[in-house]
Amino acid sequence: MARMKKANLRRKDGVWDALADSQQDKHRARAVPETPQTMSPTYRLAYTDDDFLCREELRPIRLQLELLKPEMVLAEHGIKSTVVLFGGARIPEPGGDAWAAKNETQRANLTAASVYYDEARKFARLCSEHAALSGYREFVVVTGGGPGVMEAGNRGAADVGAPSIGLNIVLPHEQAPNPYVTPDLSFNFHYFAIRKMHFLVRAKAVTVFPGGFGTMDELFETITLMQTGRMALVPLILFGEAFWRKIIDFQALADFGTIAPNDLDLVHFVETADEAWEIISRFYAKVDPLVDGIPLASGQR
Repeated sequence: MARMKKANLRRKDGVWDALADSQQDKHRARAVPETPQTMSPTYRLAYTDDDFLCREELRPIRLQLELLKPEMVLAEHGIKSTVVLFGGARIPEPGGDAWAAKNETQRANLTAASVYYDEARKFARLCSEHAALSGYREFVVVTGGGPGVMEAGNRGAADVGAPSIGLNIVLPHEQAPNPYVTPDLSFNFHYFAIRKMHFLVRAKAVTVFPGGFGTMDELFETITLMQTGRMALVPLILFGEAFWRKIIDFQALADFGTIAPNDLDLVHFVETADEAWEIISRFYAKVDPLVDGIPLASGQR
């Protein structure tokens, strides 16, 4: 009887597993002679058949895979919590070209907004220096993995030799991974919904820098989950108070009655990285998530 060449009959969790594994059979299947039968798409192993996995009926499986893959990798790296940096892809670094500007007004505004690139980079350094105290298990920086503020966040972590996470998504433009994302923590998504779950599931703090529709989507997703009691009330920090108050009239929503007056307390406004880290530090000096837990909003409307 031919001997199986499975290298180790114990799985990572120590459980004995005598069955041939899927990697082994994947290689065996590739070695079969080419015949009309073996060349047919129907003969492909289902889990190696990209055309099959992309069928409309397989959407629930693809959703599950996008949820599982980053979760398993982050768990294998021992990452227990993160600090999220949301913000515009079009904001240049200081002295850089405002490449996204379509006119001189936009060029002037984006160039002035480069201050947020600097603050995002500084803030990520502060987070990463703190993450080092836990062996990079807590307060690990996570961004959308692209340019602009996202690049600044991953770059700030890289400045101090820290790992950082990038959650990219397939788009027609703008979303190639920036070079500062830790390669082993660089992910790519098809589903926006699953990507947003991974942003928030480990979040000990969420910071939002000026940005466009995508940043607004991420902000309102986060604040809605907090307001409705579906997410813990972690620090939610907006950089650039003048920008945010011009773009969103939070007080008008409260005055009109479509949000509660105390919903305004869900957000903090800051201008600098030091101010943001001070808010996070004060919060966790008062609250130990392992002992006290973190409160949820009542969800009452």
